[in-house]
Amino acid sequence: MICSYVVCGISYVALLAGAGAGGDGVVKIFLAGATLLGLGTGFAVVLLVASEKFKVEIDPKIEQIHEALPNLDCGACGFAGCGQYAKAVLADPELLGACAPGGAEVLDAIAAILNLQVSDSGPAKRPIVHCRSRRDQKTFHAEYYGIPSCTAANALANAQACKFGCLGFGDCTRACKFDALHVVDGLATVDYEKCTGCTACSKACPRGLIEMVPFGHENMMTVACNSIETGRAARAMCKVGCIGCGICAKQTDQFGVTDNLARLDYTKYEPDEQAETAMTKCPTGVIVYRGPTAPEPRQPKEKAAAAKA
Repeated sequence: MICSYVVCGISYVALLAGAGAGGDGVVKIFLAGATLLGLGTGFAVVLLVASEKFKVEIDPKIEQIHEALPNLDCGACGFAGCGQYAKAVLADPELLGACAPGGAEVLDAIAAILNLQVSDSGPAKRPIVHCRSRRDQKTFHAEYYGIPSCTAANALANAQACKFGCLGFGDCTRACKFDALHVVDGLATVDYEKCTGCTACSKACPRGLIEMVPFGHENMMTVACNSIETGRAARAMCKVGCIGCGICAKQTDQFGVTDNLARLDYTKYEPDEQAETAMTKCPTGVIVYRGPTAPEPRQPKEKAAAAKA
């Protein structure tokens, strides 16, 4: 600011001096320049004093926590960015572990900064899409030509016959900042090599199809369906939906059926012979693996039989 006033004063002097101002005029010009210089100095001093007096001290731990974070500003922690989360976790250590992309490494780093000990938080959570139906396996009442958004399509009763399946317009893919989801043939598909577990996709799905699941194993078995329709109705709408037959639950208590829908209890899940039997006996092939090295889902029994014929 001082420099601005000085430059302004000198420029003004030069301008008038060049215009042939008289002796009295030159004196007045220099007085004006000195006044501007004095004002600039005064304002600068006031601002300097104010900045020192009202300066907000930043706890150095906030900066340390911020450096420990991945600085992706993905919002998975519930805050707008890593800077806000750093301040929040310092004020409330209960927020430890909220940084999903950082995982256990960041959790341990922040705990060390805060001089806290943390217990094992369990396996990292990753998204599972509770649908496996691709476009040729779904039934449509009509072709949808509206806004290409799952939220918009979900507001219509007849966007597709199944009211519980993936709409495939990519709200989840647009929410993901890590290019870890893609819509493949009408079905949201997770790229587990890129996924950080930030939870953005699960929040974006208007049908609540994407669940954050603790991946206790490299690949997790799951029921890839969310329909609570009766078996007959489910078969009419989707070739690979759950019909609530309960065959899986008869093989192992890792599965249970509620409201015509089978579900895997992830807290009990172990990849044993009983679980494999439940998967192979499922008539619609709705029990599948999800994960970075998961095999392709098998065909439903009737389709597999037709392929052999």
